[in-house]
Amino acid sequence: MSFFAKRSLGQNFLNDENIINLISETGDVNNKDVVIEVGPGTGKLTEKILEKNPKDLIVIEKDKRLVEYLNKKFGNKIKIVNDDMMEFSYEDFYNKKLIIFGNLPYNISTQILTKWIKIENLDSFCKKFVLMFQKEVADRIIAKTNTKNYGRLSIISNWKMEIEKIADIEPSCFKPAPKVKSTLLVFTPKKKIYNLKDPKNLEHITNIFFSQKRKMIKKPLKFLFKDFQNISKKLSLDLNLRPQNLNNFTYYKICEIYENLLD
Repeated sequence: MSFFAKRSLGQNFLNDENIINLISETGDVNNKDVVIEVGPGTGKLTEKILEKNPKDLIVIEKDKRLVEYLNKKFGNKIKIVNDDMMEFSYEDFYNKKLIIFGNLPYNISTQILTKWIKIENLDSFCKKFVLMFQKEVADRIIAKTNTKNYGRLSIISNWKMEIEKIADIEPSCFKPAPKVKSTLLVFTPKKKIYNLKDPKNLEHITNIFFSQKRKMIKKPLKFLFKDFQNISKKLSLDLNLRPQNLNNFTYYKICEIYENLLD
C-alpha cells in the first residue's frame, strides 16, 4: 500500500534499505529496551526495530491514515499512539531509559529536540536518541565554537547531550525526495551536566547574544547585567569578542550568574 506524503505534516518517507539498516544498528536495541519511534511513516524502520526484539515498542503517529495502516501491518506487536509528537506527554516513561528513534519533520525538529532537552534527569529518561535532521540543522547542532554555524542550538544541545554524527543522507533515500540532504545524529544524555535551574533561562541568554551575533558581547552583557564589567572580569571575558567566540561553558556560567540574580 502506498501513501501520498502530506506536506502539512512534513512527511518524507525513508525507503532506502541500507540507511534503514544503519539507523536500526545505530540504536543498538536489545530485549530489555523500551523503544519509542516518533513519526514511523509506513513502518519500514519499525520492522527492523522489531527484529531486535525490544521489550516494548511504542510508535507516535499523527496521521490517522498511517495509524490505520500500521495497526493492520503490526497488530499487537507494537503500541500505536495517535498523537502529535509535540503534544505527547512522556511522564509515564521518565525512568525507562528509553531508546528514541525519529525521522523528525524538518519544520518542527528543533522544537521537538528542545522539548526533550528540557526533561529533568534526562539520563534516567533516555539511553539514546537516534534522530534524523535536515543537514543544515544538524550542522548547527554539532557546530563548534568559532565556526559560522555555532549558536543557540549547539549550546543548548550540548548542555545535556554528547552528540555524534553518523552519516549524511541523500534526498534520493526518501519518497518524496526532499530538496536538501539529511543527517543522522546520535545523542547520548550526559550523567553529569552543568547545574542550571531552568532551561528557559539558557534559551533566554543565548537568544539575547545570538540575535545580534555580529555585535560585540559588551552589548548583550550590558543588557543582562547592571554590573556587566565586574561580571566580564569575573569570567575573564574580552568585551570585544563576538558571541560565536565564547564556548558552551561560558554561556552556562553566564546563565548561572543570571539565575542567581533572579533569586
